[in-house]
Amino acid sequence: MASAARDMRYRGKQAVNGSLAHDLDYAVRERALRHAGEAPKAREKAKVYEAPRVLLRARQVVSPLAVLSVAAIMGLALLVLMSYVQLTMLSADTVKLQSQLEELESENAALTAQYQRMFDMASVKEAAEAAGMSKPSSTQMSQLDLSAGDSAVAYRQKEPGLFSRILSSLHGGVYAVVEYFD
Repeated sequence: MASAARDMRYRGKQAVNGSLAHDLDYAVRERALRHAGEAPKAREKAKVYEAPRVLLRARQVVSPLAVLSVAAIMGLALLVLMSYVQLTMLSADTVKLQSQLEELESENAALTAQYQRMFDMASVKEAAEAAGMSKPSSTQMSQLDLSAGDSAVAYRQKEPGLFSRILSSLHGGVYAVVEYFD
């Protein structure tokens, strides 16, 4: 019964007899069989391919807009570079001014200490007496009478008109722009 089952298995359409490896010489053998009785043909001359010549592109026209764009970009880059130079110069000036400020503050502290040493009441009294100064007498003093009330007059300013307000704001804007670029 086992042999009958084996025989049934191999009788179908998908049964394979032999090896399942690919036959690599199959196409060569088939061609040889097809041309078996023919006279050999003269070999064809091998074709020689020439390298194609390099074609040069025609000169392209440069757009004026592209030239203007490149010029504008270069101008802006130059402006940025100049602003960095100005920033560096201002930073150097700031450092110089800060060192100068520190020097002046130390000098101020020294002069303040010297002033306080000189402002001694005994030395001031001696200097005043040496110059011929004395305390005022009662005849040299006069009294002010401030019993009367104070008075003040306030004037109201006239409101500026629309035209003068426009001119003043325009003047302020032009001044700010000039001051910015100066």
